[in-house]
Formats: sequence, C-alpha cells, structure tokens
Amino acid sequence: MTMRILHILDHSLPLHSGYCFRTRAIMKAQIAAGLAVAGLTGVRHNRSVAEAGAPPAHEVIDGLDFYRTAGDVSGPSPLREWRETQMLAERIVEKVQTWRPDVLHAHSPALNGLAALRAARQCELPLVYEIRAFWEDAAIGNGTGSRTSARYWLTRQLENHVIAGADAVAVICDGLRRDLLARGVIAPSDLVVVPNGVDMALFGKAPPRDHALADALALDAGGEQRPVIGFIGSFYDYEGLDDLIAAMPYLAERHPEAQLLLVGGGPMEAKLRAQAEASPVAANIHFAGRVPHEEVERYYSLIDILAYPRKAMRLTDLVTPLKPLEAMAQNRLVAASDVGGHKELIDHGKTGTLFNADDPQDCAQALGDLLDNRAAWSERKWHARTFVEEKRNWYSNIERYLPVYRKLLGQTEEQGLEQAA
Repeated sequence: MTMRILHILDHSLPLHSGYCFRTRAIMKAQIAAGLAVAGLTGVRHNRSVAEAGAPPAHEVIDGLDFYRTAGDVSGPSPLREWRETQMLAERIVEKVQTWRPDVLHAHSPALNGLAALRAARQCELPLVYEIRAFWEDAAIGNGTGSRTSARYWLTRQLENHVIAGADAVAVICDGLRRDLLARGVIAPSDLVVVPNGVDMALFGKAPPRDHALADALALDAGGEQRPVIGFIGSFYDYEGLDDLIAAMPYLAERHPEAQLLLVGGGPMEAKLRAQAEASPVAANIHFAGRVPHEEVERYYSLIDILAYPRKAMRLTDLVTPLKPLEAMAQNRLVAASDVGGHKELIDHGKTGTLFNADDPQDCAQALGDLLDNRAAWSERKWHARTFVEEKRNWYSNIERYLPVYRKLLGQTEEQGLEQAA
C-alpha cells in the first residue's frame, strides 16, 4: 500500500511565500517518489486570503490537494491562539478519519505542532514536526517582537513541548539542529536535517535577458547594457536592504554604471524608497515593486549579481534562506553577508562571495571585486549550479524524510521500496 502523509500547514498555495514554495516542493517531490500526500491549513490561512473570500473546504492547486479549516477566531491573546489550535486539531482528526494518513507531518509554527500533537495522540498516529525557523526570532527580525517579552518566552516553551512530544523532528539547516540539541529536549537520533532545495524543473534553466523589460526599467542607457546588482524577495528589516542601498555610492566610485534593482515589497518599502531618493546615486537605484511569481524569471534575467545583505542577528545566523539557492540555479552570481545561514550555503570564492554583515563599504568592495573579475564568472556560476544540482535538489532532498517515516511505521527499507513500487 502507498504511504500516505498529511502535511499540517500555517498557509499554502495559492499564497506566495518561501514557506509555500518549500511546501510545494516537498509535496511534488514526495508524489514523484510514490507517496500520497495532502496539505491541511489552519484558520490563519483564511485571513491571508480574505480578500478573495473564504476558501473552499478542499482545493486542488498546481495538482496538489489542500484541505482548509473553516472559520476564523477573534479575541484577546492567548485565548485566540488556544481556540485556533483547538479548531485545527479537530479538523485534523476529521481529516484523518476520511483521508486515512499513515503519518502526520506538521510544519512550524508551534501552534500547528501543538494541534497536530493533540490529533496524533487521539488518533494514535506518528507525528513528525518540522521547524523552518523559530517564529519568536522571526518576530524580532520583522520588528514585531522582543526577546525580553513574555510572548517570546512562552513561544519557546510551547515549541519545546511540541518537540518533546513529537516522534521525530526535522529542521531545515544545521544552525537550527545545533540550537535544539543545546536545549536538551530531543535526542540526536530523533532529529533530521532536510535543507532547503530547488525544484530544478522551475529554476533549472537560466532565461535569456529580457531586453524589453530592461528598457522599461531604465536599466540600460543608449542601448548599452549596464551591470545590475539585484535583490528579489520581501523587504523586511533583517534582509539588510538599507545596507545595500548605502553601499551603492561606494560602488559607484569604482563602477559608476552599476545599477541596483530591488524587486518585491514589504514593511520596509517606504523607508527604503525614501533612502534611495536621498542617495547621491538615486538614478542608479530602481524599484520594480511586487511581481507575479510567474514573472520572476524575467527579472532574474536582468541581474548579474544577486545580493543578500542580511543583518547579523539570531534569526539570520540560525536559518538558511531559499533565495540564494534559486539564484545559483538560475546561473546568477551570489554575494551575501557572512551570517551563519549564508555560510551554510556559500563556499566563499567558489560558489559565491561573502562580505561583512552590517557593513555597506565591505559590501561595495565585494560587489566591485566581482564586477572587476568577469573572467571568473563562468567558473563561479558552474560551481554554484553544480552545488544546487547535487546537494540542494528537492528530488534528492526528500529522500531524507523516507527513513524517518519508515522508522515510525516500523518498516524496513525493503518494505518501503515495495510500497513505492
């Protein structure tokens, strides 16, 4: 019989976020490996798609099945969160009875894990809990939380409770693994690292340069193609885009023709636009705004160097981002700050370039050195793409889940292969 995995999610497609794209990649790769999978979201997903109206109880999006938890919850915290968790747990139990999964696979935040833990115990199913980031640290990075707050402490304690109750825990990088082991709430044998990866079917072919789009964004001058530094993603404070804008005058001293293209939006957008307008090289800085996901490749085609100047903090030191891997798959050069999350992805001088975090001048120095050394670009791109193909390809990454599932179900590898066949 085919192994059946029910993924418990905060939100999903049709929303677009790194969280959604990781989920999509996992589910697609697991289906290709012969598993039956479905996703189930809580009421927070409903708020995120509120403008389009309440989602149906069941949606098929991009060939993937997603089940929804109806309704919404209001009221003061923590009563609101308690009710959200209870509603999700009830929906999981309901779906277990009709869809009959073999394993519940819950993905952070901890409220999802808590709901799945309650349902798993009630239904006597094994639970895998996956941590993509510590959400209390993400709140600090987003400017909505404080490490000294009661909420921070409570969130951390709740996560520890879920980790201790789960049958296995997955994390996306070694930084998170080390942090959990230091807490002493999980044995190393119950913890697996399943790193971020790239679906090479989506990002496996570098697009040709879109000259019409370059003209529309005023990146070129008089038909002359100018070098473009770029960022594609969400404009959160921890991304350090203010440092990238601050680096541009220094870079212009060596390369006055260099352009900066910022694609996306977010909480910092107004401040970043004001900073750019006040820059002595304002004419070299371009904002494209948010673009549809299906259009993103067009913007990648314009950029020579993708820059990721994340600020040094607990969040960025522990968590690896997805965007640099996508850039590598697109045959683009990558330059990033030397925070821990980037160090796990980038071999300095081979697959990418690292510069000092929170240091616009060092960022400009690194970008300038890359622009000065175009002869080395082809080799650098080849090493980066090879790394993604061999080490960060989703269709090989998901193999790390299978031994965990089999162990929880008491299967041998041979039995798992028989099921997949």
